[in-house]
Amino acid sequence: MNAVRLFFIGGLTSYRALFSWLSPWILVPTFVLGPIFQILFFAYVGRAAGAQDDAFFVIGNAVQYASIPCLFAMGNTISGERQQATLPLLLASPAARIPLFLGRALPVIVNGLVVSVVALFAGALLLGVHLRPESAVPLTLVVAVSAFACTGLGLANAALALRVRETAVLPNILFGILLIFAGVNVPLSSLPPWMAAAAHWMPLTHGIDAARRVAAGATLGAVRADLFAEAGLGLVYAAVGLGLLAWFERESRRHATLDMA
Repeated sequence: MNAVRLFFIGGLTSYRALFSWLSPWILVPTFVLGPIFQILFFAYVGRAAGAQDDAFFVIGNAVQYASIPCLFAMGNTISGERQQATLPLLLASPAARIPLFLGRALPVIVNGLVVSVVALFAGALLLGVHLRPESAVPLTLVVAVSAFACTGLGLANAALALRVRETAVLPNILFGILLIFAGVNVPLSSLPPWMAAAAHWMPLTHGIDAARRVAAGATLGAVRADLFAEAGLGLVYAAVGLGLLAWFERESRRHATLDMA
């Protein structure tokens, strides 16, 4: 029962603390306007270049923008503790580490899902892209799995906050890498072979491909391989993140370096 309470209540409290206890609505411009303008920018670039259709850019950029909360918010759940001088208290507590840190991931996954879904339907409305009503539920599921996978990567980034003082730069780099590699605006078949190969080991790549196929009429059964691959990557990255958290915490205790990063 304590682990369940820690998972849900602790995760929600930590998420609220990301906003310095202000209302989360303060980030509506970032979570709503940002992805819409990114979609419009690449869609009009694509039109000018005669590349893909608008649906290609709407779906790719909407799903990819889930990485903003999944990378940044997840990373700040740990670095924020350091900034508020509560990190030693957190690590000195007897709380089980797995529900403690995974509970912080749950609101972030929901955040990424909401951002992506809003961007998807807003972008489709603005650009006149037709999304079949029957694809709404499958698309939402695909986006949820993609947000989960990206949050796993965010957890690995969060672990670095136990070793370095500033973790805001790396999420920006990861966001850019996903934008270029994950087939967001350029099909994987048009990328150099080494980039296409690397993309298959990154979150969002399989999710974006699955989302495009579902929007085109494919069933969830037809894209289950992509969904399993996306979920598997999320589990791998989450396991790496938890492993790094445990290792960095142990090393910080051994060398008394927790407050010296």
